[in-house]
Amino acid sequence: MATNKNDLNSYENLVFGLGETGMSIARYFNRKKINAIYIDTRREPPNLSEIKECDPNAKFFFGDIPLDILDNVRRIIVSPGLVLDHPILNKAVELGINIVSDIDLFIESSQAEVIAITGSNGKSTVTTLLGLMCNHSGKKVLTGANLGCPALDLLAQDQPEYYILELSSFHLHKTKYLPTRVSVVLNLSADHLDWHNTEKHYFEAKYRVYSNAKMAVYNRTLPDSFNYFHENIPSLSFGSEIPETGHYGILIRDGSKFLVKGEDALIKTSEIGLVGDHNYLNALAALAIGDMIGLDQSSMLDALRKFTGLPHRMQLVGNFNSVDYINDSKGTNVGAVIASVQSMAGPVILIAGGQGKGANFKYLAESIHKEIRSIIIFGQDAPLIAKEFENLVTLYLANDLKQAVIKARDIAIKGDSVLLSPACASFDQFDNYMHRGDVFSSVVKTLMT
Repeated sequence: MATNKNDLNSYENLVFGLGETGMSIARYFNRKKINAIYIDTRREPPNLSEIKECDPNAKFFFGDIPLDILDNVRRIIVSPGLVLDHPILNKAVELGINIVSDIDLFIESSQAEVIAITGSNGKSTVTTLLGLMCNHSGKKVLTGANLGCPALDLLAQDQPEYYILELSSFHLHKTKYLPTRVSVVLNLSADHLDWHNTEKHYFEAKYRVYSNAKMAVYNRTLPDSFNYFHENIPSLSFGSEIPETGHYGILIRDGSKFLVKGEDALIKTSEIGLVGDHNYLNALAALAIGDMIGLDQSSMLDALRKFTGLPHRMQLVGNFNSVDYINDSKGTNVGAVIASVQSMAGPVILIAGGQGKGANFKYLAESIHKEIRSIIIFGQDAPLIAKEFENLVTLYLANDLKQAVIKARDIAIKGDSVLLSPACASFDQFDNYMHRGDVFSSVVKTLMT
């Protein structure tokens, strides 16, 4: 405990979690001249000194939080990844205290319309690509939330025409009201089951993005989407087959693959910077959203030609002895890894492992074992992955990522691709997926010298 409870009579807002989101809330409250109590279950939370500097009047409690700090609290703002089953939050529910997310605060103050993007995979790619398409079309937009800049920090910048928000299932589960100009669920595969408990609960959190949308973009492989947005709002679909008139899909003509609207060919896939069928679907989703907000088609296609993707997503690190080494560290769930492996040409040596988040590794093994030559596993949940792959494909265990890369080099032959696509979170051995990808790239480049 770091504050005298008798000093809290005028503090009606409580912020739970002092990570990046908590820091953005502190900056937002500082701009609004709002005092707040900040709590964290960690006894030495990150960003403490920054929050104290940002808000000298802030009150703090760490570790075991006394329940009576809620006596005068009227609103609790919870960081996205925090589990809601906590004594403080249970007591708050009992007392009728309003529990909201940073996105709720954002919506309260936002003066521009929101485009909301979610899905199990591809969120950052589509958010970034759509932002580029808007810029190429002369529209001022700001992107953020789960990607890059926290949502509340966007409000400190000049007002755009649209806010493009990448939203996680954690955001959506906690957000009470999300009016949007356009919403999309890109795809769904089981993820974060350690938090949501069931696939059904996870999917339902994602579909909340449609609840107050003026327009909807949906993936044709997700027919349940129709149950979550209002049937009388405009909608566009995307998918991997030839679509109905006005909708988006893929057409193969004279040996070439095209992105199409209806039967009208828009661009050859060979002309765009993104690679892989999963990325073609990401591109179609961005085109459909851009269509709904009136972006110029030629400008969107120009942006698509120039966009080569984001780091740590199917990123070619280098070629060593005629073997490609590919960094897909952002492949943190089963669906992402399946998509990445299936987009590869030629034999694959897969490096996987980390914190599994309750993932279904049996489904992963069944889906890709015929498409990989071997798998090298490391990290906390390596035994769970090994159990599902051991009788299907040649399997190796490594103590860490460096050892895994060295083993991959030793067994790789000309024409192979070594793919880091972990199907797991990174926090057992790394700061985040970016740190993991950087370590992979560094080890590969060291081996190449």
